[in-house]
Amino acid sequence: MVDQPAGGVYPEYWEADVVLRDGGTAHPRPIHPTDADAVQAFHGGQSQKSIYMRFFAFKSRLSSKELKRFTEVDYRDRVALVITIGGEIMGIGRYDRLDDPAEAEVAFNIADAHQGRGIGSILLEHLAAAARENGIRRFSAEVLPENRKMLMVFSDAGYDVKRHFDDGVVSLEFNIDPTDKSRAVMESREHRAEARSIQELLAPSSVAVIGASRKWGKVGYQLLEHIIEGGFTGPVSAINPEALELAGMLSFARLSEVPGPVKLAIVAVPYDEVPKVVEECGAAGVKGIVVATAGFADDGERGLTRQRELVRQARANGMRVIGPASLGIVNTNPAVSLNASMAPSLARRGGLGLFSQSAAIGVALYAASSRRRVGISTFLSAGNRADVSGNDMMQFWEDDADTTAVGLYLESIGNPRKFSRLARRLARTKPVIVAKSDAMGLDLPPGHAVRTTLAPSEAVDAMMRQAGVIRVETIEQLMDVAQIVSSQPLPSGSGLAVFSNSRALGKVVADSAAGQGLGVERIVTDVDLDAGMSLALPALRRSLTETLTISTVHAVVVALLPAHGLTVEKIAGVLAECSVAAGKPVVAAFSGILDPSVYVEGMVGSGAPEPAAGASGGAGGPAGGAAVPCYSNPGAAVAALGAVVRYAQWLNRDQGLFVEPGGCDPEGTHAELEELLRGVGGEQLLTLDQAGAARLLGHYGIRVVPSEGFETEEEAVAAADRLGWPVALKTTDPALRHRLDLGGVRLDIQDAASLRLNVRQMRRSLERYGSPSLEVQTMVPVGQACTFRAIEDPLLGPVISFGLAGDAVNLLDDWAHRVPPLSGSDVHDFIRAPRASRKLFGYQGLPPVDVPALEDLAVRLTRLKDNHPEIALVEFNPVLAGPDGASILSADVRVANAAQRTDSARRAMRS
Repeated sequence: MVDQPAGGVYPEYWEADVVLRDGGTAHPRPIHPTDADAVQAFHGGQSQKSIYMRFFAFKSRLSSKELKRFTEVDYRDRVALVITIGGEIMGIGRYDRLDDPAEAEVAFNIADAHQGRGIGSILLEHLAAAARENGIRRFSAEVLPENRKMLMVFSDAGYDVKRHFDDGVVSLEFNIDPTDKSRAVMESREHRAEARSIQELLAPSSVAVIGASRKWGKVGYQLLEHIIEGGFTGPVSAINPEALELAGMLSFARLSEVPGPVKLAIVAVPYDEVPKVVEECGAAGVKGIVVATAGFADDGERGLTRQRELVRQARANGMRVIGPASLGIVNTNPAVSLNASMAPSLARRGGLGLFSQSAAIGVALYAASSRRRVGISTFLSAGNRADVSGNDMMQFWEDDADTTAVGLYLESIGNPRKFSRLARRLARTKPVIVAKSDAMGLDLPPGHAVRTTLAPSEAVDAMMRQAGVIRVETIEQLMDVAQIVSSQPLPSGSGLAVFSNSRALGKVVADSAAGQGLGVERIVTDVDLDAGMSLALPALRRSLTETLTISTVHAVVVALLPAHGLTVEKIAGVLAECSVAAGKPVVAAFSGILDPSVYVEGMVGSGAPEPAAGASGGAGGPAGGAAVPCYSNPGAAVAALGAVVRYAQWLNRDQGLFVEPGGCDPEGTHAELEELLRGVGGEQLLTLDQAGAARLLGHYGIRVVPSEGFETEEEAVAAADRLGWPVALKTTDPALRHRLDLGGVRLDIQDAASLRLNVRQMRRSLERYGSPSLEVQTMVPVGQACTFRAIEDPLLGPVISFGLAGDAVNLLDDWAHRVPPLSGSDVHDFIRAPRASRKLFGYQGLPPVDVPALEDLAVRLTRLKDNHPEIALVEFNPVLAGPDGASILSADVRVANAAQRTDSARRAMRS
């Protein structure tokens, strides 16, 4: 805990860890009065030119008055951030509020030795986030014309920078509210930095195994042996203070004795020795560490505290951490050939990238790929996932030329909003397959220190569908899909042909395909494989080739029973030849023949090829040939193909734009929320009254049909006169207000006499429910009752839900869920996702409702909730959707002090 300075409360939550442009890590944090000596040392290490650029004059030392001003700030009107590596200051950024309370002047000073690492842009992002929090909306700066690097920091940040030259100085001014361009710049920089950091881990120039052992069976023994036998192309060092020689080479007592730099350290020492080893790695300039040591998850809160300290210590010294409890990493690129894992041999080379968390799941995933002979490009087991995560790997895979498809098994998720953003982008070029349990996000595995969700379990699945992720449940299903996407072209449609040598089996496969949403265009069940190889294979080739030329056939499933005299390899060769010639996917199911763990290959023009070493024609596919995905179960083949077809459809459809609807006022909303929450402390929830809710929603063009409560009959009539006749009379009890059957609402009241009568009758009928209060509301056109809900979830952030009001959502839980932001196609699917949504499009003779009006409301609610985390809950129930619009009859809005979302407007690693 940092001591609180006199000038203001130290904002510890501003501290963060970041990845720099070159893949290293650093720690930005608010400045503190105790930094005075470090600031003086930083200044003393700067060149005369750098000092002149910052202060417009040279000063060899900072005076005590200057140090006091620079280090004692109030964290509101005057803010300074430092960025440190190994505890040493590498850069300083600050702002001072000007006479205009919405504007502040900024200045930066970056260490000469660390310029070009992106430190200036990171400080600008973090300063802008702090300034916005303090009500500042504009930055200004004065920069010497020759300070081109600093001018580039401002101009490249994505803000609309206005500049003018006056008296030898360039004056800059820009609004710091995030824009589409500034977000794109930040995400691009984040992508390059995080991809570079993973590249440094997966393709190190040198490796050291710390805790290497000469005892067979020990983790340190196996890791060292596997790295050497895998043929790693760089130098390998063994660290063990009790051994002179290991694996036929000289051993070192400590890391500092190794001649030359060590880029990657594999740590396999006892649990209590890990902190000391991390400290030695930092001192030696190691770029990353793989911690195979377990025990952190078994040591309760003490273990989690040690795990956090391990990550903090590593990041402070510029290192990334894989683990603890990691199975290891693999890179099959011949230029690297790294098997720093517990797998006994280097994996078969291919195009599938794999990521797992716990070591046990990693073993199963790696074994499944090996058993099916699916080649991989890279593999990383994150263990407890204390630092390096699946998000980091997706950043790397996006640019990795060796990877054509990726598979992740997730047991927890730390930053789902970032995951959605990255997966959506990656899935545009490479299929993303994710296996997860239904409990992911609700419960945490041992050693995983992330948030859990309060949202419906379907919300995470919906988020993945939005992003184009191929969602599966098991490792075997992941590999079923991976066999297709890593070796076959994507189907251009859902048309399917079924080939079989059994009519019954062909019918079963066709029915299964229909259940997957595939259109069966042709069933061929006269395949005669008992005619001998010389007749059967040419006949199969002719029939399959002819079928693949049909324009409405986009893929073929071949389901075969055993045949005399024909091997699986011979048949697979023909299937591969036809698939390549047509450019369409062909999958095979050999019922009763093929062991499910076998993955058969077929080379063009050959019958039974030998596996090709160093294959690069797709995961598991030999160079210059094609691999046929083969299954022992036709159901698995069809399910995998169905998943691939749905992915191809997502890929080929117009995703739409992320459009800001007209008539929205985020600034006005922000100001009103600040006023509403003034004096609201902690986790207190404030429920807005009807007028307050209507005013807040109005900033986003959302109108609620007005209503007024009353006590007497005369007050009811006066309210109806103000609102306009006819009116509806309803109770304010949430459980009854929409229940016509229970007497909670009466409609189409035309005049004062009728209203007085209905008030008396309703009060008598509601006595059994406790005589709730009543209100009158303007009548709106009849329509289908719908409901919208938006919440702020601790893990997912904003979650938007939609359904048809009444039993559909209350009894059948027929909700659609989405996680913003939503594209045009996301909104289209959102409204149509509930099973009962058919009632919106003309049902049993009723006219269709105005679906575009519902979509517009969904867009506005989504933007409102995405932009303002202080809004804890919004519920519209009911929304009456008619042929010419949608009317909100009731709105429940609650606000609270917002927690920091997992994906913020500044670059920061998961803490």
